[in-house]
Amino acid sequence: MGTPIKAVVWDVDDTIFDYATADTAGMRAHLTSEGLLDGFGTVEQALARWRALTREHWARFEAGEADWEGQRRDRVRGFVGQELRDAEADAWFARYLGHYEAAWSLFPDTVPALDSLADGYRHAVLSNSSLHNQDRKLRVLGVRDRFETVVCAAELGVAKPEAAAFHAVCEELGLAPQEVAYVGDQPDTDARGAVDAGLTGIWLDRLGLGGRPELVRITGLDQLPPLLARDTRFGAPDTFR
Repeated sequence: MGTPIKAVVWDVDDTIFDYATADTAGMRAHLTSEGLLDGFGTVEQALARWRALTREHWARFEAGEADWEGQRRDRVRGFVGQELRDAEADAWFARYLGHYEAAWSLFPDTVPALDSLADGYRHAVLSNSSLHNQDRKLRVLGVRDRFETVVCAAELGVAKPEAAAFHAVCEELGLAPQEVAYVGDQPDTDARGAVDAGLTGIWLDRLGLGGRPELVRITGLDQLPPLLARDTRFGAPDTFR
């Protein structure tokens, strides 16, 4: 038997929090309010542009080429196609956040999984976001008290899949990497990154994409408690793949 897993560290967006649904509903409401929807044709086209800009400017943030506020302002400028002043970009983003936050919700399987695992494991969050954003989000959603600590890339200065990000949350918990499981929706950024850092990485494949047999994969959080209960580093055939 391998080293027992003592803690579960969680990703937030599209893992415990239904980011994709909130993103779509929030963007639709925001574009309608701003009178911008016709300029993009559909909400899906607008979201595709917004997400492309998010990836572009997040990469700049990861590379140290922009700070947290700067990358966010540049996303807004690129999206609206205007050279907005900082205050104008901040105000635009704040209005967007208002619509986005109105659509926030946890996945239906989140609280049952946390309840089931509450007594057997310690819990924490590691997110490629900012502490301000994720701490507030978890409080609004009513689950912040489920997690001992929330560790985020903006404050760390390093992001998943870098091993240093995973090691930082292990250090916060006072546990060795082999004592920690990490659950996230991205096969490489989350599961593969965790494995490479010495943790047990678990890919939450909610969309049922499959195709990564080297990873431990579940398709819903209801599968997590029985998986962890095996406590043998999942060496037996994985019925959840």
